[in-house]
Amino acid sequence: MSVEPRVLRQELGDFGSILFLKSILIGMEEAIGEKTAAIAMISAGRNQGKSSIQELGLVNKGTALPLAEIREKANQILGKEGTRLCIIDKIEQEGEVYRVYAKETFCSSGEPMGSSRPCTYTLGAIQGFLEAFLGKRLKGRQIGSVLKGSTHDVLEYTILT
Repeated sequence: MSVEPRVLRQELGDFGSILFLKSILIGMEEAIGEKTAAIAMISAGRNQGKSSIQELGLVNKGTALPLAEIREKANQILGKEGTRLCIIDKIEQEGEVYRVYAKETFCSSGEPMGSSRPCTYTLGAIQGFLEAFLGKRLKGRQIGSVLKGSTHDVLEYTILT
């Protein structure tokens, strides 16, 4: 399914510097605190993930698809072909739990090794994507970080009943 991209700025295009986005995140943390900023970033990400699915008409379309196809759709929206938020290498499912293996995430970009920065916006965006695509409410958390030596930022989503 191909959808014409929506152009928000005629001359500069829709993409801005990741440096400025990180500055916004850090400024929010300084102004309202890290925990409150994390809640806001997760919420903003969920909103973006859900609205991307709605724009493409893919709400509730993922339950019958293999995980490889769900990963492909996620990369079309969130990866190089889409918003460039991250690259999703793998999605696994174990019962009621989905694990997403992402790299080059917005949140980890430019952070020094050992940094404690969590992937809040990325966690939220993937959560919103999966919730809308699968038609299920999820609870997300980060269980692995490239900043702590993992090969990926690993995000885990549990289906809420």
